[in-house]
Amino acid sequence: MYKKVLTVLLLLPFQLLIAQKSSLTKFPKGYTPQEVGKLIAYRFINAKHALHAGKWISYPETFYWNGSLKYASLTNDKKLLDSLEQKFQPLLTTDTALLPIKNHVDLNMFGSLPLNLYQITKDKKYLELGLPYADTQWEVPENSKPEQKAWAEKGYSWETRLWIDDMYMITIVQTQAYKVTRDVKYIDRAAREMVLYLEQLQRPNGLFYHAPDVPFYWGRGNGWMAAGMTELLRYLPENNQYRSRIMQGYQTMMKSLKDFQTPGGMWNQLIDEKDSWAETSGSAMFTYAMITGVKQNWLDAKEYGPVARKAWMAMVPYIDEKGAVSEVCVGTNKKNDKQYYYDRPRNKGDYHGQAPYLWCVAALLEK
Repeated sequence: MYKKVLTVLLLLPFQLLIAQKSSLTKFPKGYTPQEVGKLIAYRFINAKHALHAGKWISYPETFYWNGSLKYASLTNDKKLLDSLEQKFQPLLTTDTALLPIKNHVDLNMFGSLPLNLYQITKDKKYLELGLPYADTQWEVPENSKPEQKAWAEKGYSWETRLWIDDMYMITIVQTQAYKVTRDVKYIDRAAREMVLYLEQLQRPNGLFYHAPDVPFYWGRGNGWMAAGMTELLRYLPENNQYRSRIMQGYQTMMKSLKDFQTPGGMWNQLIDEKDSWAETSGSAMFTYAMITGVKQNWLDAKEYGPVARKAWMAMVPYIDEKGAVSEVCVGTNKKNDKQYYYDRPRNKGDYHGQAPYLWCVAALLEK
């Protein structure tokens, strides 16, 4: 009798945790990650390229591709995996001119895509294509500017700009390089870079300025930071010297985001401005960060699970029957003008929004 009671008592915390996380496992028809993922990922197969400067595969397309691959891998959808790999093949033959050059933070992140393909296919041609994009983020070119050389001399990437967008662009390719090589230099330098951005851009309320000279809490910009910290923390060794600082920054941000979530479940284009409009790409990035945090036990499931669920349920209605996400802020440069952020055009089907929806799908599907 006593043994049975003891067993029940020991199981209670575990059962409570499972119950708290159940808010992220059961969804009504039309809201399941399987349905949403299939709709958005299959849309990408025949989608046109979204080129950077009209020349090279852009970062939004790269991340849409990565998200589709992740969904296909998690659901063991061989048809989708084959289609996505076939879509890539011209970049190795007839369309090599579309491969991004390695001279900008928004271009080097392309390496995350072939490194992702390598993990799925084990074909070394993808490793050989992807790894130089990670390496050259720390290899200073001869024609670099003095400020770029100065960052490099301090041990940071010469592509450092102190724009919040950068901490997904740098983190994603360095983390992927670490995953395929197990060389700690990649994860270490990404973590050190992340701490620099935390120190320079995160405010006491947990949110981030777009840049040191742009004191506004832009939604997707903060989303890049949230997703970058999440991606990095997933693979950063427990004994890494920067882990506790990054975890502090992540948890401080999540607490603030919980407080700024709108009654409808979304987050606004300017997070702290109630009269700003609900924006989907940033909301999806925050939701991805929270789902992952709950599942990784970085966040209290009872407190944050319902927040993430509310966001997901609010996000899904923005997807049309063809898998296009609406209310996506267009590509945005920094500008010290608050009205500029209010007035940014909103697109439908913009890859900036398609990709983070798939990150949420993957986070919900992962155990």
